[in-house]
Amino acid sequence: MNFGTRMRDKMWFSVWVLFLFGSCCGRFVVEKNSLRVTSPDALKGVYECAIGNFGIPQYGGTMVGFVAYPKSNRKACKSFDEFDISYKSKPGGFPTFLLVDRGDCYFTTKAWNSQKAGAAAIIVVDDKEEPLITMDMPEEDSGRGDYLPNISIPSALINQSFGDRLKKSLENGDMVNVNLDWRESLPHPDDRVEYEFWTNSNDECGPKCDGQIDFVKAFKGVAQILEKKGYAQFTPHYITWYCPEVFTLSKQCKSQCINHGRYCAPDPEQDFSIGYDGRDVVIQNLRQVCLFKVANESGKPWLWWDYVSDFSIRCPMKDKKYTKECAEDVIKSLGVDLKMINDCIGDPEADEDNPILKAEQDAQIGKDSRGDVTILPTLLINNRQYRGKLDKSAVLKAICAGFLEKTEPAVCLTEDIQTNECLENNGGCWRDQAANVTACKDTFRGRLCECPIVNGVKFVGDGYTHCEASGSGRCEINNGGCWKESRDSMSFSACSDTEANGCKCPPGFKGDGVHACEDVNECKEKIACQCRDCKCKNTWGSYECSCRGDLLYMEKHDTCISKNASKEISWSFLWVIFLGLAAAGIGGYAVYKYRIRSYMDSEIRAIMAQYMPLDNQGEAPTNHIHHPDI
Repeated sequence: MNFGTRMRDKMWFSVWVLFLFGSCCGRFVVEKNSLRVTSPDALKGVYECAIGNFGIPQYGGTMVGFVAYPKSNRKACKSFDEFDISYKSKPGGFPTFLLVDRGDCYFTTKAWNSQKAGAAAIIVVDDKEEPLITMDMPEEDSGRGDYLPNISIPSALINQSFGDRLKKSLENGDMVNVNLDWRESLPHPDDRVEYEFWTNSNDECGPKCDGQIDFVKAFKGVAQILEKKGYAQFTPHYITWYCPEVFTLSKQCKSQCINHGRYCAPDPEQDFSIGYDGRDVVIQNLRQVCLFKVANESGKPWLWWDYVSDFSIRCPMKDKKYTKECAEDVIKSLGVDLKMINDCIGDPEADEDNPILKAEQDAQIGKDSRGDVTILPTLLINNRQYRGKLDKSAVLKAICAGFLEKTEPAVCLTEDIQTNECLENNGGCWRDQAANVTACKDTFRGRLCECPIVNGVKFVGDGYTHCEASGSGRCEINNGGCWKESRDSMSFSACSDTEANGCKCPPGFKGDGVHACEDVNECKEKIACQCRDCKCKNTWGSYECSCRGDLLYMEKHDTCISKNASKEISWSFLWVIFLGLAAAGIGGYAVYKYRIRSYMDSEIRAIMAQYMPLDNQGEAPTNHIHHPDI
């Protein structure tokens, strides 16, 4: 094919892609953060600014600095080294937010030159009064792309009128202090983050395609941790376009689309005469969606990350391995059901909708606060489009900003993505150094001062100046914050597990129970050993009582008695008891004998009365005499 034919194909391709982009593009949402001016008074207030689609926005955090407007190179299209200008902060000084004008070069060029000069952030002033726009990266074929991955400072676009006010204030010699705030740039409603990654299986589209696959490889480990432990729910998506009906039967449409023009992708090389076609990309995109669907249904959605990483390594376009056979080998190695995936893909030649790709096209349309997805790659976090560099740390930082405070997983609290504010001055919170217990809780957004729960024991208080262990087991942690002391193998404590809280000096001591308990001198205060012959000796936490001479101390009665007298009294007491028992026994026996004799006399008299009259009774009538049976 000659040069003219290739140029016509490329021109047709460009017109077609623009038509498709135009047909799908709808509502584009500009993601914003806030800019608070704290001085001078004339500018105090909160202003909106648009987040750039490059660099690293500090999602979930803030940055404080002062604004500088250069005297030269005000559009930052050249290196500031040429003008001998530096904005590097001195130790202990505030960082510089460089204010530059829009125009003459790419936004990314301005950011890169500002970063090299030492600026901590770049604020671009729009060159006309209009609604805020999203500053994006240049297309692959235009501008220098070698520095794009190295831009790390955040960027913001402000409207022209606000920019003019900032410039005027700076020209008057005012120090303009501002706070860039991204804490509310992403919703953070609960303890789980839902995020989507709109990507492409094409690996021949230049730096953007390289950046996508590099991100997948780097983020794979973190993504799988978040998914396996239920912290996050991830869903991959793929953008497709449709071929206008008038071109459905054209050679170009057939080479770029499947299902009779319903689902299309641009030619990877932007040249229809060489390499792979757009339809190859669409089918591979569909295969990746289906793999996720099958893996998700089997409870292993994280296998998508393994498949995409392995496919990019084993089946690249440049090695002519971007094929169905290579893709299926990767699928088999991961143990995913190949038949289910092929059933999901269906027939690319069928003149009907593919339910999977149709759902993908429907998902491209924005709903509620989310705009349409028109840029590749696009990351959505909690239904809000992420802006900034597609970098592992930057994206993780944004995802962590989507958790409700205090629910973020440990991976969000690592040193490389956030600062532990409890390390300096304990965050201004309460702390018991002796027990190594603190009320400072580090969170992704900062810190909270809340009384902790340690080993099942809850501390109560305001978290700033006071926390106290409460409930069962509290004495096991630093003795419940109460006084405790040991001497000569004896220990006393003002903490009691039978009490829910508080400290009380034990018997024998007096004091507040927290800072000190002093021994009570029972002898000096005449609390014990007060009898005439008593001798009192105070001990730590108690006392000892004794008696003078050979006397014996009786603690119950607080008195002293003779040891000999006590023996005599004891033996006399025993003899009295013995004699008493003997007398009781004799008396009892006499009563017993008397009652037996009386009973027997009575019985004998009754028997004899039946046969003869007795002296003490009259003759009984004969008819009343009882005759025994013969």
